[in-house]
Amino acid sequence: MKPKSSLRNGAPEQGFRKAAGTVRKGPSQRQLRVGEEIRHALAEILLRTEFHDKALAQAHLTISEVRMSPDLKHAMVFITQLGNKDVTPLLPLLAKVAPFLRAQVAPKLGLRVTPALKFLPDEALEEATRINKLLHRPEVARDLENKAQGAALHPPGPEAPDPH
Repeated sequence: MKPKSSLRNGAPEQGFRKAAGTVRKGPSQRQLRVGEEIRHALAEILLRTEFHDKALAQAHLTISEVRMSPDLKHAMVFITQLGNKDVTPLLPLLAKVAPFLRAQVAPKLGLRVTPALKFLPDEALEEATRINKLLHRPEVARDLENKAQGAALHPPGPEAPDPH
């Protein structure tokens, strides 16, 4: 079976390699289902568990997505913190408690092998906010307005040759 890989935030994910000549496909139904099960189990565990580390105990974390490797042995857990706070300082703490969380998730999954958990910050919301700000800049609004006026003056007709 050829390995699959996916992209997040424009960079290839670690541990997910693309073999030469393979076509990139999305995750399988099983990968999606197991990822969702892990997301729900981790959310419940993080909500109910008291951690010894004060910073981790006081953090209000949201698990936005869990991506599984094709062999279901590795899970990339994307997290955010309530209030758009930076989760980067919490990543080493989460890496430290990952074996404990893995042991807590194992009975809820019923898989032969429980995936290793790797925690990463979810930057999708920040990227969406950045793009939204760019789209609402006056220069972009002006360009869109000019384009709309140009389209109204020159309605599409029969196929014209491409000027480029």
